[in-house]
Amino acid sequence: MKTFDIRDEYITLGQLLKAADVIDTGGQAKALLAEGDVLVNGEKETRRGRKLYPGDTVQVRGFDTIKVGKRS
Repeated sequence: MKTFDIRDEYITLGQLLKAADVIDTGGQAKALLAEGDVLVNGEKETRRGRKLYPGDTVQVRGFDTIKVGKRS
């Protein structure tokens, strides 16, 4: 599991996937989510705009689990 620290209150799922180098474009995020390959806190997620807060976990098939952390 790797941690991705954010500065703000939240980050969207699409932004996290791009920043964590899981995808390169928003179109890839849309396709990945449509295939059902993304779990947020253990539940299937299909929304790129899903707000993620410190403590949330994101699992993507074929990648490490990402835990959202808070940068001080």
